[in-house]
Amino acid sequence: MGVNWTEEQKKVIDVRNKDILVSAAAGSGKTAVLVERILSLVCGDKEEDTPVDVDRLLVVTFTNAAAAEMRERISAAIAKRLESEPDNGHLQKQATLIHNAQITTIDSFCMFVIRNNFNDIGLDPGFRVADEGELRLLKQDVMKELLEDEKAGREEALER
Repeated sequence: MGVNWTEEQKKVIDVRNKDILVSAAAGSGKTAVLVERILSLVCGDKEEDTPVDVDRLLVVTFTNAAAAEMRERISAAIAKRLESEPDNGHLQKQATLIHNAQITTIDSFCMFVIRNNFNDIGLDPGFRVADEGELRLLKQDVMKELLEDEKAGREEALER
């Protein structure tokens, strides 16, 4: 039994040779539509399609939970397709490649790009991202320094 997609959902699934951004309300089926689109691309479901390796796609979500869910659903969809096509070498390969696929949040993807290109952008390879506590302390230190500089500037102006 197949899913009855809306016209808008079908467009997202079927559009080719374009990057897409899907924005819709919670519970509208975004994840299911994107999984179907990815499966269609990976399997080469349309006549004009050449199957794409899943690790050649970039899938960006807003949360780690959404990225994990997307990876899990894509993996399950590939596994389900493999059940009906057990001798399909391309699908077998995709089941392996899914673990290396870029299904991630925007900040995790940016970190991946930076970590893999630190030398090209002149960044110390030992860089790290501060945690929330460190950021709070840094903000307090900066604010204190700014206020002290402002106070010193006013006192200097009064002395003139």
